[in-house]
Amino acid sequence: MGKNKAKKVSLNEFSFTNDIDPAILSRIETGKQNIKLNILEKISKGFNKTPAEFLTEFENFKEN
Repeated sequence: MGKNKAKKVSLNEFSFTNDIDPAILSRIETGKQNIKLNILEKISKGFNKTPAEFLTEFENFKEN
């Protein structure tokens, strides 16, 4: 989720734009909830990525 801050988009704005409950997005971001496939698809789409591309970039981001 660090990318949303880099693009200066708030969690609420991102969740509204991508039809995701902001509470769900917040719990995923803080590790309190696991991500479900339908939410992963919405998040990926919000970054103009496929789920596979998004997860690959996420893993690379975590390693750096």
